[in-house]
Amino acid sequence: MKIIKTEIPDLYIVKPIVFEDDRGYFFESYSKNAFAKCGIDQNFVQDNESKSAKGVLRGLHFQKPPYDQGKLVRVMRGAVLDVAVDLRKNSPTYGKWASVELNHDNKWMYWIPPGFAHGFATLEDNTVFFYKCTNVYNKESEGSLIWNDPDLNIDWQVDSPILSEKDKVGPLFKDFVSPF
Repeated sequence: MKIIKTEIPDLYIVKPIVFEDDRGYFFESYSKNAFAKCGIDQNFVQDNESKSAKGVLRGLHFQKPPYDQGKLVRVMRGAVLDVAVDLRKNSPTYGKWASVELNHDNKWMYWIPPGFAHGFATLEDNTVFFYKCTNVYNKESEGSLIWNDPDLNIDWQVDSPILSEKDKVGPLFKDFVSPF
């Protein structure tokens, strides 16, 4: 397993070692010991999965303390542009975002620590997105930023995304008060 630092501290791309032959492939998608050796020493308590059509955009979501979540995300089928925004007010990269394409071919994962907003846009039909969380979901703790915030200026690589009613509204980053 190879852990690659991004331009934002604590945000990592995880590239598993994939063994392929004429039967198919095998890879270890999670090992507590392997992740801890790379500095990601977390206790995951909840797994989530979603299926989406091409052009769906989900995000930008986060949970406020004490229910803030770290997420280890990956694509099981299809492809997404996965985006994380640093909401940690004392971070040198506060308000910066990074993205990576995750797909069923590269089998990469993205480690998004607590204190980040997260979202993804699907690039293929029938995309299955899977993620492990370090904390349980708590409705009263959920928060969001508007996906098309002009100050964040995220290039989602999707024209006219399909959005939930919840994701059509949300505060602008300039009006956001970070709980992290």
